[in-house]
Amino acid sequence: MTSTIKVNNIQNQCGANIINESSNTITLGASGDTIALASGASQTGFGRTGTVDWQTGSIKTANFTAANGEGYFCNTAGGSFTMNLPAGSAGTIVSVQDYNNTFDDNALFIAPNGSEKINGGAGNIGLNAEGEGLTLVYIDSTVGWRSIQDSAFADAGSNYVTATGGTVTTCGDFKIHTFTSPGTFSVSAGGSPAGSTTIEYIVAAGGGGGGSSYGGGGGAGGFRFASPSLAPATYPGKPLAAPAALTAFIGDFPITVGGGGTGSTNNPAPDGTRGSNSIFSSITSAGGGAGAYAPCGTSATPITPGGSGGGGSVSGAPARPGLPGGAGTGNTPPVSPAQGTNGGNAYCGGGYRSGGGGGAIVAGVPSPNGTCGGTGGCGAGIPTAFGSNGVPCGSFRYYAGGGGGGGHSGGGLPAQPGGKGGGGASGCNGAGTAGTTNSGGGGGGASKTQPNNQDGGNGGSGIVILRYKYQN
Repeated sequence: MTSTIKVNNIQNQCGANIINESSNTITLGASGDTIALASGASQTGFGRTGTVDWQTGSIKTANFTAANGEGYFCNTAGGSFTMNLPAGSAGTIVSVQDYNNTFDDNALFIAPNGSEKINGGAGNIGLNAEGEGLTLVYIDSTVGWRSIQDSAFADAGSNYVTATGGTVTTCGDFKIHTFTSPGTFSVSAGGSPAGSTTIEYIVAAGGGGGGSSYGGGGGAGGFRFASPSLAPATYPGKPLAAPAALTAFIGDFPITVGGGGTGSTNNPAPDGTRGSNSIFSSITSAGGGAGAYAPCGTSATPITPGGSGGGGSVSGAPARPGLPGGAGTGNTPPVSPAQGTNGGNAYCGGGYRSGGGGGAIVAGVPSPNGTCGGTGGCGAGIPTAFGSNGVPCGSFRYYAGGGGGGGHSGGGLPAQPGGKGGGGASGCNGAGTAGTTNSGGGGGGASKTQPNNQDGGNGGSGIVILRYKYQN
């Protein structure tokens, strides 16, 4: 049996909205009872229930300050902006959700009030995963705002990029991750404009193998580079610097470090090969082209393009003494700034000299008179603020030099050096020298040593180096 009481208001005789005047307390029901609101009814004045009221009539597109108990849809299609949290007190709750899957293009930053923390960390967090949503509840001064509901995005507060992977070193306020073999670069915090939000990079591919038997030098692996924080300093590799670094996004990024190509072996055994690509995120550097080879009076192997082109052998077609043999084209496929240069042409007649492989900065040198072959092109000189391979910061380190071109074994001519940046020297009286490991340098071309041919040098493997600011 149920009873119904219909009243508009409950007051004591003095007009206060209370039943027990002495304690100012209203008691509804008894211990163990359930107080239920009728379907469709609402309540006010009893505090939050652990959820938020979603503000569907006000899609956020610019900086704003959140209020306790509200949830917001944020549209970052027009660019990143910041949601400022209200002052925290125990139980304060705020939610946010990617409006139309644009957080991966333009992050939403969340800033605590004053010195309050997020997940125990000081500073902002950035939401930069497509479709990401987050609910934050303020607990206390130790933890601050705690992320709940969708714990996969429990980002600890940080104004700086935070990541793991590779060999980690530091140089000043920057952290450097060096990959000399394949691995994974894992970003756990994308930072904020108040600290850092970008990742600078060097991505060098494997160098091409040198040619045998009057072999051209191997082309350097493609070299791609961005480090705006180094401007306006001058350094040899600056012309290759991309204008912008990559934006840091939370997630795992596979790293590919390209291997060096093999030098061609005793003719007519297999041709040499180009180097393999190196890859980080949207940046791909192409492997260096292999050096050509062909004894004078025969057809040369096909010209090999790549990050930098391989050097030509004594003939680019059936040899005609006095005419140059063609070389491989660099910056293939094309990118801007260019990732490499062309190889040097060869010369058949009066010494049978082959061209040097192209380097990141300087093209391979065509074979001149009075030398064994063409010098390998110079690679890119980069400040060791990138800290690669344990080199102290403060000087330059070179990458992606072309291999030297080979030539005839007679005449007592000196071997031609590879380009600065790991390019292998030519073998004027023997086999070509290999490019330096983890430099992207091309292999040196071999000489024609009667009665046998010599082998071209292998290209050097590539390298990937990532750099970001991690403190002031």
